[in-house]
Amino acid sequence: MLTAPYGTWPSPVDATLAAAHDGHPEWVEFVGDEVWWTEPRPAEGGRRALVRRTAHGTQETVLPAPWNVRNRVVEYGGRPWTGATRDGRPLIVFTHFADQRLYRYEPGGEPRPLTPLSPVGAGLRWADPHLDPARGEVWCVLEEFTGDGPGDVRRLLAAVPLDGSAAEDRHPVRELTDGRHRFVTGPRVSPDGRRAAWLAWDHPRMPWEGTELRVGEIGADGIPHTVHTVAGGPGEAIAQAEWHTDGSLLYTSDRSGWWNLYRDGTPLCPREEEFAGPLWKPGLRWFAPLDNGLIAVVHGRGSTVLGILDTESGEVVDAAGPWTEFAPALAAHGSRVVAVGAGPRTAHEVVELDTVTGRARAVGARHRDAVDPAYYPEPRTRTFTGPGGREVHAHIHPPRHPARTAPDGEAPPYVIWAHGGPTSRAPLVLDLSVAYFTSRGIGVAEVNYGGSTGYGRAYRERLREQWGVVDVEDCAAVARALAEEGTADPARLAIRGGSAGGWTAAASLATTDVYACGTIAYPVLDLTTWGPGETHDFESRYLESLIGPFAEVPDRYAERSPLTHADRLTVPFLLLQGLDDVICPPAQCERLLARIRGRGVPHAYLTFAGEGHGFRRAETMVRALEAEMSLYAQVFGLDVHDVPRLELHP
Repeated sequence: MLTAPYGTWPSPVDATLAAAHDGHPEWVEFVGDEVWWTEPRPAEGGRRALVRRTAHGTQETVLPAPWNVRNRVVEYGGRPWTGATRDGRPLIVFTHFADQRLYRYEPGGEPRPLTPLSPVGAGLRWADPHLDPARGEVWCVLEEFTGDGPGDVRRLLAAVPLDGSAAEDRHPVRELTDGRHRFVTGPRVSPDGRRAAWLAWDHPRMPWEGTELRVGEIGADGIPHTVHTVAGGPGEAIAQAEWHTDGSLLYTSDRSGWWNLYRDGTPLCPREEEFAGPLWKPGLRWFAPLDNGLIAVVHGRGSTVLGILDTESGEVVDAAGPWTEFAPALAAHGSRVVAVGAGPRTAHEVVELDTVTGRARAVGARHRDAVDPAYYPEPRTRTFTGPGGREVHAHIHPPRHPARTAPDGEAPPYVIWAHGGPTSRAPLVLDLSVAYFTSRGIGVAEVNYGGSTGYGRAYRERLREQWGVVDVEDCAAVARALAEEGTADPARLAIRGGSAGGWTAAASLATTDVYACGTIAYPVLDLTTWGPGETHDFESRYLESLIGPFAEVPDRYAERSPLTHADRLTVPFLLLQGLDDVICPPAQCERLLARIRGRGVPHAYLTFAGEGHGFRRAETMVRALEAEMSLYAQVFGLDVHDVPRLELHP
């Protein structure tokens, strides 16, 4: 074992390797007996590929580049594809990112468009599709722009003909709802075909604050009638609804303070843990009913596991395996369940559970150790004490290297990672971007600050009107605790985050003296402009809960903004921004840079053409990660030579 200062250890986990393993499979589904899903391809321009596992157990890409199975509904995108077998052959309907059209595809042929382009605004977009072969249609969410502004939009349920008659003409598309609600999820049709259920909500609520479960009777005209709300409301968030095989209606609600599962209003497994999460994308699935009456569930408190719920006894039997986190991506077929699972030493992979034998195994996107696992971090989940004695949850990833140790008495640098959302959570999974730092001798602390999901509604609501306060305080509490106990060097602390995490990072640098530097990616920086008109419609009223109604507390919007406190920025920072970002546009960064110009604050601003909100291209991720490492090397005084030097400008 050789001795070398923290932060200077050689590592095989370079930025190229981390970028190649960024992202994970999602949108799993059964097509007949086969398992299909989408997965990222950073080296192919960041596209999402559609992949199938054949009956022979082989894995193959269904559509070649440049086909990109993804959409922009609510800008984050929703479920982009569906499939079934027809005459023994797969029939697939998917959205293509480049033009946002729906396409029909049957292996052996070419994709054929089902919907037209729109000359108005951002166009026609489609998500969360469900096939209705009897009517020769696909039912889905339609997001239709009526003008050039981000708020010039209507959303409703629509039925698209499968025969291609609407490929050039919008008129054959049947509107199933009247568009009275600002947001909807895709319809779920009952087993007898007589009823449809979906979720709806309106500004200013976000879907984790309050949604309505709507049900209608499908008439002879193929349109839901006598539509009414059966659950939910302004203070109750329904996250998912599905029909059981017996015709009962299953849904998850947080009416108890926790997202629990209900059948026709009756709780099936009342627990102080979550059986759902925030509905950032239409089509997310935390549960899936099986033909035998059981229900596959993703559940937990903090971390999530895959289990099978017996609706009669209320008992849950969890699947065995190395996976300690499961994504909201479930599908069921007969006695089989497919999901996406990961763990601290296992990247996300497609997992199949046979509920008859109880055997769970990886069947797609299988994890393969790209380097010796001795270079992976060995994280610990801890609970810290924040202001007022409140609990703060975090994952701590200490430096780890199989052949290096630090000199006696040296404490390592640490980077505090603030997750995005902010209504979200950092899962405890293998992330080579974390290993990139820990294997070099820099610790990482992922903080699930107040406002994070996974710990009940009360924990989630800690951020109500407190964004920029609670998140900043909780991150600082973890950083200070690590320093005080000797785990981290108090003089070598940094903070980083993207999107809402970028906000927390910027606010932390501007309002605390905890950090020596920071990395801020595609952030919110100016609340007075980030809202209707500058950001997308989905989050345009988000600040009413995070900060308060603007008409009532206008001064708070300015007071909380890092832009207002730009004069307090004194430590070096790196700013990363996609030029095609419509959620947190480059104007946010440009205003901050104008405020600090000439003040002598060392900083770098890197922009990336063709990137939106979150980076998907391998070359972008490599440049961003190496720039971040160079920032820490310069600020922390590390002797690092294997990354390009980041030019910091005063």
